[in-house]
Amino acid sequence: MILADLQAIAERENLPGSRQILDVGCGDGLFFNRLAAFGDVQGVEPDQQLIDPDAEHASRIHIGQLDDHYQPSAPLNWILMLDVLEHIEDPRQTLARARSLLAPGGRLIVTVPAFKLLWTKHDDMNQHFTRYRRGELVTLVQESGFDVDLSRYFFHWLFPAKLLVRAKEAIVSSPGQPARIPLAPINHFLRLVSQCENQLWGWLRVPWGSSLLLHATRSSDSGAEEQS
Repeated sequence: MILADLQAIAERENLPGSRQILDVGCGDGLFFNRLAAFGDVQGVEPDQQLIDPDAEHASRIHIGQLDDHYQPSAPLNWILMLDVLEHIEDPRQTLARARSLLAPGGRLIVTVPAFKLLWTKHDDMNQHFTRYRRGELVTLVQESGFDVDLSRYFFHWLFPAKLLVRAKEAIVSSPGQPARIPLAPINHFLRLVSQCENQLWGWLRVPWGSSLLLHATRSSDSGAEEQS
């Protein structure tokens, strides 16, 4: 789904030259190969243990936070924060830094877990500070100097499933277990369900889901300049 959104953005932009892309919280750069179809990719990852120093793309990953220590060689066209903001207690400084690194008209693409109602032990284990509602995320991004182009929930089918998990945890006390990748046939089926859901319901802007997607553009107004 994210790749389809990026493809649509790329077709609308039609930028000359190579697009400069930053994947924040990139881990070991697993998404780099797919992002490379849209431009030159760099990454920022605070957890050094996730990075294989011998990997081909290791030299393109800055180990640390998205702060003044990260200095790209050129203004960025896209910044991706895929399931990142929920790990940051006060994300405003991170968003302000992202804005300062974007070229005029640069894009921010964000995904976050949605609804505190769906909080489970999975959130505790992954050191989440919050889950977002659409209005909360839109306000946060706008106040950080961006114009929001799109915001919508996705993984609608997971909403009732997460509610059931939360109800079970409220009744049965047990230690949390790390998330595991399903067996390949199950994983493939769930991916198809998500793709079909996006095609059938995505345009309806269904007001619930276990995750939230937002696209924004770097604002050029003077007030935003002062914030960053």
